[in-house]
Amino acid sequence: MKTILKTVLIAFVAGLAGAFTFYKYKIEPALENNIQATHQLTSDRSIVNDNNDDLGETLSLADNFNTNISLPPVDFSEAATKAIPSVVYINSISKGVATSWDWFFGGTSSQTQVSSGSGVIFTTDGYIVTNNHVVASAERIEIIYNKRNYAAELVGTDPSTDLAVLKIEENNLPAIKLGNAKNVQVGEWVIAVGNPFSLSSTVTAGIVSAKGRRIGILEDKFPIESFIQTDAAINPGNSGGALVNKSGELVGINTAILSRTGSYTGYAFAVPVDIAKKVVDDLIKFGIVQKALMGGNVIEYDYATAKKYDLKTDLKQFNGVVLEKMEREGPAANAGLKPGDIITKVNGADINSKSAFEETLAYMYPGDKISVTYLRGNKSETANITLVNKNGGTETIKRKIYSSSTLGANLEAGDYGVKIFKLKPGGMLDQIGLSENFTIYSINRQRVENPEEVIEFFEKFKGDGYLYGINSNKQQLQLRFRLR
Repeated sequence: MKTILKTVLIAFVAGLAGAFTFYKYKIEPALENNIQATHQLTSDRSIVNDNNDDLGETLSLADNFNTNISLPPVDFSEAATKAIPSVVYINSISKGVATSWDWFFGGTSSQTQVSSGSGVIFTTDGYIVTNNHVVASAERIEIIYNKRNYAAELVGTDPSTDLAVLKIEENNLPAIKLGNAKNVQVGEWVIAVGNPFSLSSTVTAGIVSAKGRRIGILEDKFPIESFIQTDAAINPGNSGGALVNKSGELVGINTAILSRTGSYTGYAFAVPVDIAKKVVDDLIKFGIVQKALMGGNVIEYDYATAKKYDLKTDLKQFNGVVLEKMEREGPAANAGLKPGDIITKVNGADINSKSAFEETLAYMYPGDKISVTYLRGNKSETANITLVNKNGGTETIKRKIYSSSTLGANLEAGDYGVKIFKLKPGGMLDQIGLSENFTIYSINRQRVENPEEVIEFFEKFKGDGYLYGINSNKQQLQLRFRLR
């Protein structure tokens, strides 16, 4: 019995000694090596990232050791601090629309309508940019900034980009710092600053979802749509506000949302700051935006267009835009271009969408020369084109305002008639019932196109007359009047 116990004890001690020896010389060194490797990966991660050497392999090893990759927190406080002081609150005030009850009781509505929006301070001396649709129906515009109310002058509008410029009498304002929309990247963080639902100085964040979006919302003869799309929440009242990058630099003017409910559903759009800058500069300098045209209209180049114009359809990519309609004696026709030509470059820059083509021309002026590369058949050709204004000339166009003391108003020619503004109370046009920003289409069923016609008519005419036009709320109105 003693012999058996002695044998078991010797075997147990020997086993314990063997296990200790195996742990000491095999397992413990391996564990120490693993711990050192993990610490080395953690401490040297910034070096690996900076050198960009074997990054994928290193991260894979780090995952094997269950190390976590921590990203820096996203913080927009600095950008918001810079942008908020440059965004103002806008009240657009107009007369109420007459109702059936008003007509029934023999009167007109005395109520006023007030809609709100946002604006961005562009210069220290009081020039403010907003959306055209924010002020299009306004008979009076009010700016609320720093708990003060300012009467704003409408410097000019550009329906083709949905932008407008206002002016208030104030100096040393915090003009926003301008960025560069061309440098904005899809996926980049941006913040929207504005006054949604009359909530002043509201900041929302998101990313740039896409660039060069064309959504078909601008009702103009020469619309320019190349929007920045973002998922930063933008709601009614945000229109005209600022879209800024993480540095607080302006990259766009918030303009539109796609929604069936009228509120934000994930798709918001902003006019690129580069386009906005030219519009603001033109409106301040000329009172009207200078449009540079090539005498032709382009459409998207895709399978359907290729089939329509008998172009190649077996392509992996449809690069360029197709020239569709052309003016007979326009610059493009004179340079030898024809319908069906595929424009691939302008001034050496690739053109792959209608919005990109329109944006490129948006920075140009009448008289500028551009180089257009196009495909006709299998041959690539280049044409030099001199751009023109809407009248076919190469000179810049200045806003012409006519003032009439007899009519008690200012007048200017528009695309579809003669617009009247700055109506004086008690003046002739005020007495016959016209309102601020009314556009006259015809008088006594005769079409009018320039202010001189309107002024001459009212200075000479006596008797009963008939006037047709559209008011600031885009209501078509027929008005009978009597002049003695």
